[in-house]
Amino acid sequence: MLSFLFMNTLHSDLKRDLFVLTSLVSKDFKIKYRRSVLGVAWSVLNPLLMMIVMSAVFSFMFRFEIAKYPLYLILGMILFNFMTNSTNGGLMSIIDSAALLKKIRINKAIFPIEKVVFELLNFAISLVAVAAVMIFFEVAPTPNLLFLPLLLVYVVFFCAGLSLLVSALAVFFRDVVHLWSVFCLAWMYVTPIFYPVQMLPEWLQQAMDFNPMYQFITYFRMIALWGETPSLVQNLICLGMAVATLGVGVLVFRRMQSRFILYV
Repeated sequence: MLSFLFMNTLHSDLKRDLFVLTSLVSKDFKIKYRRSVLGVAWSVLNPLLMMIVMSAVFSFMFRFEIAKYPLYLILGMILFNFMTNSTNGGLMSIIDSAALLKKIRINKAIFPIEKVVFELLNFAISLVAVAAVMIFFEVAPTPNLLFLPLLLVYVVFFCAGLSLLVSALAVFFRDVVHLWSVFCLAWMYVTPIFYPVQMLPEWLQQAMDFNPMYQFITYFRMIALWGETPSLVQNLICLGMAVATLGVGVLVFRRMQSRFILYV
């Protein structure tokens, strides 16, 4: 009897959380494209336009040779933007929801996780731009693209962990709000998104093994650009980084969430 009541309560809580999550995603989606003539098309046009500008600038400045550079560039850009946009949104999610948190009892983790789900939706739309670039450069899709959902699981876990972590820290240390944007900017430039990893000093190339976004972006390029199959070791590295980050984020968030109401 007790187990039945527990399962029934758990099911009700999950159903309520899912409803809140979908409602928040729908609200953010409507707000983002409100009063926009092109609407959701900007999720396709924006990465395409940025790719064109950056391809011209970086290929001219650094004079490096990368086969199908625009595709190389857009794959790195949209995946890194997925991380930065979801964590920047998650960063302020608890603080911005202060009024709601003070009125009703709700699962607080929904707010930073919703930002990740919302950016996942935008990422999915931006894949149309990737498909267009692949067609332009005559890059035929291979069966390795079937690894994309697995990669997205890794990235979503990783971004969810980071969002939970920074959202909790931002409640108590508002300096995190300013520091995170600076950190993400430095992270972007140190990650080989616009340039080949060979341009980095040897010690920094070795350090890339510990850069989760470099691992995820390389995985993405392998399956979409180079037509290579990720090895078991590569999958385990990506999974390990994602699960470890999610675990730290959940642990920190759960320990701090009971005091959110006092600081938001």
